[in-house]
Amino acid sequence: MQREESQAIIKRFFEAIYELKRKKVIRGKQTFTKRYSINNRNLWVLEQNHASDIMQIAWLGYLVSDYGISAEWLILGVENMFKEEPPSRKKFVRSKNKKNV
Repeated sequence: MQREESQAIIKRFFEAIYELKRKKVIRGKQTFTKRYSINNRNLWVLEQNHASDIMQIAWLGYLVSDYGISAEWLILGVENMFKEEPPSRKKFVRSKNKKNV
């Protein structure tokens, strides 16, 4: 069972995923789970029950390093969601391809 503070972080994690989808940076949760080899079912269970012990710390790191989500916002709930303007889908696809080269 996650503590109340951890559940708040999980809530912000999903808020960030929804915002990335809204801005068309990702197509949806499945885009995120496929890219990072996350079991889709685990993410669904966590979304339904933030108290579940499924959350992996690395998932937060992916949002911070690859999508420009503010670590301060994600962990503490302060500042803005994005460190700067969110990456566009086009920019993200280009940088993803560079990693594979």
